[in-house]
Amino acid sequence: MLVTPLALGLVLVAAVTDVRRHKIYNWNTYPGMLAAVWLNALGDLVARWSSVDRAWLTRLGWIGTWSSLFGLLLCGLLMVVCFALFKIGGGDVKLLAMVGALLGPESGLEALLWTFVVGAAGALIVLVWRVGPWGLLLRVARPFCRGPAREPDAPPVPLFLAPSALAAVVIVQFSLVDRLPAW
Repeated sequence: MLVTPLALGLVLVAAVTDVRRHKIYNWNTYPGMLAAVWLNALGDLVARWSSVDRAWLTRLGWIGTWSSLFGLLLCGLLMVVCFALFKIGGGDVKLLAMVGALLGPESGLEALLWTFVVGAAGALIVLVWRVGPWGLLLRVARPFCRGPAREPDAPPVPLFLAPSALAAVVIVQFSLVDRLPAW
């Protein structure tokens, strides 16, 4: 599996820079997108002009040029919508578009959804840690008890999507959800 170490390495670099500097750099995402499309185009050429078995290429992570491009566009466009509606950065958009290009449309979309699930869970944990469970409960119940009293806004909880994307790529690539026991 050639694609898995490449995806994990690129997303790991983005996660480190996101946590340390609050930035996901273009020097990480753009070459990752190009590498994904280039590797899949190379796989298409090898499959077409040689006697290499397509199953062997699939085990290496080959999804095909069109799947790579469709994953890039699907995840990229969904993240552009999120960029327009929510407060996420442009680096997050490019990072998850890169993940879509590396994993294809199905696995890329699954990784995108897992990214938001893991990110939301992490943000909730940070919020409960900062405010406390009783403080959070009081803030939620206060408008219903006394009316809309205005308090100073709490500092925003940072949402680091790159570490969440790293967890999502691990979940998707190693099929960790399939290994969970049935309830």
